Amino acid sequence: MSEIESADSLRDFSADSRIFYISLLAAVLGAAAALLAWVLEEMIYLFTNLFYFQRWSFLEQAPWMAGRHWWLIPMPVLGGLLVGVIARYLSPRVRGHGLPEAIETVVFNDGKVQPRVALLKPIATAIAIGSGGPFGTEGPVIISSGAVASVVGQLLPVTGSERTVVMVSGAAAGMAAMFNCPMSATLLAVECLLFEWKPRSLVPVAIACVSAGAVRRLLLGPQSLMHMVPTGAPVYHSAMLGALLLGLVAALLSAALSKGVHFFELLFEHLPIHWMWWPAIGGVVIGLCGYIFPESLGVGYSVIQQMISGNIGWTLLAGILLIKTISWAFSMGSSTAAGILAPLLMFGGALGGVFAHLMPMMTPGAWVLVGMSAVLSAAIGAPLTSAMLALELTHNGGLMLPVLLACMAAYALSVLVLPRSMLTESMSRRGMHLSREFGADPLESILVSHAMHTSVFALPDNATRRAAADWLRKMEERGGEAWSHWQRIFPLVDSEGRLTGTLTRAQMIAAARKEDLSVPLAQDANSSPLTVSPVTTLRACAMSMAESKITSYPVVNAEGKLLGIMTISDLLKGRSDEAHRESDRERVLRLRWPFGNHAAHRARTSQPLPLDEECDEP
Repeated sequence: MSEIESADSLRDFSADSRIFYISLLAAVLGAAAALLAWVLEEMIYLFTNLFYFQRWSFLEQAPWMAGRHWWLIPMPVLGGLLVGVIARYLSPRVRGHGLPEAIETVVFNDGKVQPRVALLKPIATAIAIGSGGPFGTEGPVIISSGAVASVVGQLLPVTGSERTVVMVSGAAAGMAAMFNCPMSATLLAVECLLFEWKPRSLVPVAIACVSAGAVRRLLLGPQSLMHMVPTGAPVYHSAMLGALLLGLVAALLSAALSKGVHFFELLFEHLPIHWMWWPAIGGVVIGLCGYIFPESLGVGYSVIQQMISGNIGWTLLAGILLIKTISWAFSMGSSTAAGILAPLLMFGGALGGVFAHLMPMMTPGAWVLVGMSAVLSAAIGAPLTSAMLALELTHNGGLMLPVLLACMAAYALSVLVLPRSMLTESMSRRGMHLSREFGADPLESILVSHAMHTSVFALPDNATRRAAADWLRKMEERGGEAWSHWQRIFPLVDSEGRLTGTLTRAQMIAAARKEDLSVPLAQDANSSPLTVSPVTTLRACAMSMAESKITSYPVVNAEGKLLGIMTISDLLKGRSDEAHRESDRERVLRLRWPFGNHAAHRARTSQPLPLDEECDEP
């Protein structure tokens, strides 16, 4: 007899020594992701110089620095056309803004990405952004570095879950390298990609992000992406109330942005032309908006830096919230190669700039940072990632309280007003459901001993087939009610109650119908049945049932004595307890009347005492 799990095998965590192998692999992939992020950044500079300055140069430039010229309009169109050609003839997987594709790969595709995506996605992204696209670089580098890691995972003999961890490690490392934010990238992996908090996945992802951050320091230096004067003054309560209000408004803005993007996606899907031309059509709107408001072109890190530094004039804020919003939402609907984090940070920063004019309790840059994190939190449904990203981008820990409050307020309202986040709406329309809530499995906290049947019909190990025949006769006499009984296996036990074998209901019937009923029933039994320990968790029992296709197990203790039977229906106890815990409302404690107990108070008020309420008068 083999036992699923003993008391000594129960552990808090399921990780094994393979965590060191996967972590070492993740560290190497983290360094590679940092190099890929650096290459992507350099390619964006190159294409920006080619499109807007007509020179071969890797000098950091923003498209709006070229000034307002008529040729600002056709440049995004040309870039969109190139992206469409790459997507149609080389790989359609270069389309999209990265994070939804990464989620789909992790959850629905077992961490498998086509190798060509790792090469083509950065190129398409560099062209889209370099030609003026109002997108971010983080989403594409996430899917690109994740694709590299996925290819490595497909080349090595690893399990599906390990391949997923490897892929997410590379993806998170790409964000860590691009934003110089290892902690935020680790949290992003947990909140948006892994959907679990386990050592087997968290440790490799964190090591990959640390490795990426270390290599980034060698390539680009240790400085933060945004420069901000540290906040040393205390944050007053009025500012906290303002941050709470800003978080709620940010949730509404995020909902509007999400609805706008998906509205334009549906609009493009109804166009009577091939999707290859969609990015070019999106480029027309990008070019027109760029001509009206040049700062709407490109990633926009320099514009975000202006707002954090206090440059929040109404013209700049209106241009971002109106012109850039239209440009971004329309072009995102065209399914070009793009990222969403940097634009969301810009929109949130502009919203914070509006609050800075209305509520001067903090510096303008502080309001910008709070707005950035709040909009990002609501849009992608990752409040911890957003709060930590705001601090890692600026190294300004003095704003932790308002930032965290705004992120949580925005997150709370967004989950109520939006059935899907910006990351999962497109997947939902394609029939892929994803719940982004994760918690402790109720089957993990209940043991077999709490759910098993203890009233069991067992037979002595020296019983003959005649006992089976007697059982069958009684079953037939009782009719259908007897056959609906829960017990499907019948244990054989010795004189001391130790399990020696089992018979299924079909084996019992076959034995009862044989000619020689004097033969020991043990000859028809399974002498090595799979058993379960009373201290086994319901989750482990369920996994064993799924693998073995056996739906009833004898429950035996360490001495081999039969304690009961565990069936597949007993597994529902954990789920039913969880359902009652979620739905049943009860008052555990009751406040007593200040100058007497319930009974005395009811007597004074001439109210009858309910029959189910105890009277505790002496």
